[in-house]
Amino acid sequence: MATQRPFDTEQDWRWLAVVQRDASADGTFVYAVLTTGVYCRPSCPSRTAKPENVSFHDNPADAEAAGYRPCKRCAPNSASSDAPITALVERVCRLIEQSDEPLGLPELAERVGLSPSYLHHCFKAITGLTPRAYGRAHQSRRVREALSDPASGITQAIHSAGFRSSGRFYENADAMLGMTPTAWKRGGQDTAILFAVGECSLGSVLVARSERGICAILLGDDPDVLLRDLQDQFPQAELDAGGNGFEEWVAQVVGLIDDPALGMDLPLDIRGTAFQQRVWQALREIPVGATASYTEVAERIGSPAAVRAVARACAANPLAVAIPCHRVVRRDGELSGYRWGVERKRALLDREADA
Repeated sequence: MATQRPFDTEQDWRWLAVVQRDASADGTFVYAVLTTGVYCRPSCPSRTAKPENVSFHDNPADAEAAGYRPCKRCAPNSASSDAPITALVERVCRLIEQSDEPLGLPELAERVGLSPSYLHHCFKAITGLTPRAYGRAHQSRRVREALSDPASGITQAIHSAGFRSSGRFYENADAMLGMTPTAWKRGGQDTAILFAVGECSLGSVLVARSERGICAILLGDDPDVLLRDLQDQFPQAELDAGGNGFEEWVAQVVGLIDDPALGMDLPLDIRGTAFQQRVWQALREIPVGATASYTEVAERIGSPAAVRAVARACAANPLAVAIPCHRVVRRDGELSGYRWGVERKRALLDREADA
């Protein structure tokens, strides 16, 4: 058995959930009792154990790895409905989306009758984001929609999206839109993206660069298909073939594909949601020659329940190799899907293992 770790019975929301047999906490963690060697759901109707004998675990697998066996009464290792907690999080999402002004965590918690810490944990476990980050992402969507409306001016769009001042919006506009509000209002027509297609050991590679840095690295067999993919990603941008100086950028990307140990010293223009950005940053922290499972990546970003969302973020990665989504594998170590083909994924991992 693993050594028990003390916890604060007054501050730890998990202990409160166990004492109250809170079914809405089922699926967020399990608790184990040292004296019985059993682990349970938070809602288990069994007699409440002494806190000094209790330990918390993120999931049944962790509890069993620590030497505990599942409770026969509440069957914590069987498929369970997470409907109560999902419904609660969905309600908070609607509150955030329907509010004209940003709502703080204490106010959200009060509206749904939970403590702020418990709400924060549940929300992040289900969505992969904190309520605050979700609110910002929703504001971003609202302002994009408003700016896309021909009848809406920029100032009107800013206020209709819930920003209390234009100054606060412009502080975040560049990261939120990837361009100035005026350029977005015009559909990104003034955004120039240079690109070039080269050949590497894995087939064709398209490299595209904005004024910030490389914004796309695409792999495939047909250069025309890669160009259409780039056009789909940036439908309103001005796409132009890169000049002679652009060859150095392509050469560095090809060098990274052929010899991962070389690394790449080029600026990246990484565009994605707040959650995608967190996942992609975690991928960049996986060392050459190493791999991680989708579950491990979810745990590293602090959202252990967001495994499927992590997989979707990997699939949406527009920067092959530079953001190494090929280093993410299934929990059993087997290869899973890859946007540019499993065989390319296998080839990249083989080279990194050799490197």
